[in-house]
Amino acid sequence: MNNIAEQLNAAYHNIAENCHKYGRDPASVRLIAVSKTKPAAAISEAYLSGQRQFGENYPQELLSKAAELTELPELEWHFIGPLQSNKTRLVAEHASWVHSIDRLKIAERLSAQRPVDLGPLQVLLQINISNEASKAGISAAELPELAAAVAKLPLLQLRGLMAIPAPGDSERAFAEMQQLSKSLQQQHPGATELSMGMSDDWPLALQYGATMIRLGTAIFGARTYEKNE
Repeated sequence: MNNIAEQLNAAYHNIAENCHKYGRDPASVRLIAVSKTKPAAAISEAYLSGQRQFGENYPQELLSKAAELTELPELEWHFIGPLQSNKTRLVAEHASWVHSIDRLKIAERLSAQRPVDLGPLQVLLQINISNEASKAGISAAELPELAAAVAKLPLLQLRGLMAIPAPGDSERAFAEMQQLSKSLQQQHPGATELSMGMSDDWPLALQYGATMIRLGTAIFGARTYEKNE
């Protein structure tokens, strides 16, 4: 049986070691435990071990788990998957962060549907950094225009960028993302977050400035795919 507490401890230890290796403060990096397809009990176990930030890919699954885990007051949901227009309300009402903004229409709907009492939704713009036809995200050339538009929306707060490189393209992609992040911050100083790096390439992502690491298998073990959106 996978011991979630041990896996979390190992992950934080490894992140700290790599941060020291690259001259970074471990406190500058957040671990997002990707809990998609995992039961609420696994999230509770991770929460009891000190984890607070969890990543979900499907709006309906996020809603279900949020409803089941209302007794965990500090739980913070990060929506990291593609988002369709007809599902934006679920995310606007339950997530604290959205990593996958790639269309102004989606951003506008999230802002319009965000409950005012929850405060602004924290958002990242997704870059299709390897130019893959199968992946969501905008091109680097589209970034300035979308960033300017999103930054004006009243109940969103632009916080940075996210990317998922193609296999074998991680180092080039992470280096480009680091430069895009620096350029974005010149116009939007608060957009300092860089969500990149998963279970197989996160140390390299740290080297290139990642501030959010998304780990699923490394924390919860292999996924099952019985659920759908």
